Order: sequence, then C-alpha cells, then structure tokens
Amino acid sequence: MDCAVKIVLDTNVLISAVIRPQGGAGVVLQRLRQRDFIALISRSTLSELAAVLHRPRLRAKYHLTDRRIRAVLRVIVLRSELLHPQRKIRVCRDPKDDQFLEIALAGKADAIVSGDADLLSLHPFEGIPIIPPSLFLSWLEDQNQ
Repeated sequence: MDCAVKIVLDTNVLISAVIRPQGGAGVVLQRLRQRDFIALISRSTLSELAAVLHRPRLRAKYHLTDRRIRAVLRVIVLRSELLHPQRKIRVCRDPKDDQFLEIALAGKADAIVSGDADLLSLHPFEGIPIIPPSLFLSWLEDQNQ
C-alpha cells in the first residue's frame, strides 16, 4: 500500500458518486474500485458516509437499496486505509470538515478531493493539494507519469 497514491475523499464526493455514477465523482469512485489509488478514511468519516446514505429522503429520491449501500461501503472499506488521526485541526469554517484535513495529515495524503468550497478555499493545506473531482483524473494521471 505504501507505493500507491493516497487520497482523502470528502463525504460529498462519495455521495455524489453514488447518486450520479456517470458524473465526475462517479468516475473517482470507479478509479478507487480499479485500485488506481488508496482512499484514506477514519471511523468518523465512514460513519458519516453510512449515515448520509441511509437517510430516508436520499434513499427514496435516488432509489438506494440496502444492497447498493452495502456494496458502496464495502468498496470503500476494501480500498481504503483506516486511520486514527491524533492531531486535531481547527481551521475550516465548518468544523465537520476539519476531520478530512486531520486524516490527510495522519496518512500523508497526496491530495484531498472535495467539492466543498470551504475545503477548496484552503488549497493547498500544509502542502497537500485540495482539488475538485472535475480535476482529479488529470491530477491522478500526472501522478502516475
């Protein structure tokens, strides 16, 4: 795992990937499935993702079955490195976003992929690029050259 590109995926990217698999975020999840990079996660971010995917309104609107949710969570768990960040960060306008920065630092991430304006405004954070899903694929290709 140490030789692979390490990426922190914001929850909004993963949710977008699930509800719009053909969109830019969907391609990010597809590349994770193909093992083109390793996602860095924490119990907190995994719990947040599961909670959002199980919201009744989201499930109804996008026809998310238990099976589909389990499949997505399984891919993420199998293609990720689970971290337990020790350093607490307090820089985001939305304190819930700080956890992604904490994971990035703990896991020595190569990048954070987010569609969140608050996180994107911090680019780069302590030398770690914060990029939107629309730029991720070209960024990933550059890393693999």
